[in-house]
Amino acid sequence: MRLKDKVALVTGGARGIGRAIALALAQEGANIVVADVNIEAAKTTASDIEKMGRQALALEMDVTDYAKTEEAVNKILDKFTKVDILINNAGITKDNLLLRMSAAEWDAVLNVNLKGTFNCIKAVSRPMIKQRSGKIVSIASIIGIIGNPGQANYSASKAGIIALTKTAAKELAARNINVNAIAPGFIQTEMTAKLPDQIKEKMKEAIPLAKFGVPEDVAAACVFLASEDAGYITGQTIVIDGGMVMA
Repeated sequence: MRLKDKVALVTGGARGIGRAIALALAQEGANIVVADVNIEAAKTTASDIEKMGRQALALEMDVTDYAKTEEAVNKILDKFTKVDILINNAGITKDNLLLRMSAAEWDAVLNVNLKGTFNCIKAVSRPMIKQRSGKIVSIASIIGIIGNPGQANYSASKAGIIALTKTAAKELAARNINVNAIAPGFIQTEMTAKLPDQIKEKMKEAIPLAKFGVPEDVAAACVFLASEDAGYITGQTIVIDGGMVMA
């Protein structure tokens, strides 16, 4: 097991991609903190992790509030005494065309997706610096690389995560802390399942592998980046999109 006895904090870890990441990290031996605004769903995921023989802690966590984020990290330290891995997965969308997008829609997405990622990195970096070790992985998106009509707020937030990852990687490298990002493409989740079939088929045509990804594809990359197998990788963005975007 590549992550035996490590402690991993997964934000937005109750459902979808976050849940898949939490379960994959646990499968590799990590003890998991499932942080989410939906505490009941977080408890369910934590219970499933405990059935795997790992320790788990469910936390209600608002990543937009730094004081509450720091409080949550302190609770983790009280229980586990350390934080080895941070997965920044919490995120939302509020799509609208640029000319119609309200300030509230812009602020809400930037606050959760980008400010939330900053808050979590800042909060865990203190104990990681003391430990002189840590792995931070933030979930960006290919939309942060190529943009997308109707998603000015989302694309800006995800592009910001990519830039933040590079800066954090440079600042924390001296303390043996690796900071990377993952940019998923079209991943099958509850949210994407609601899209009309014709839109999904059109998107599939743009993917060289001619299929959509699943949450486990993202989770596998998280396990790799959180392990010592990726010890010499930092400041990078791994694109998981079936070849949809090629640099």
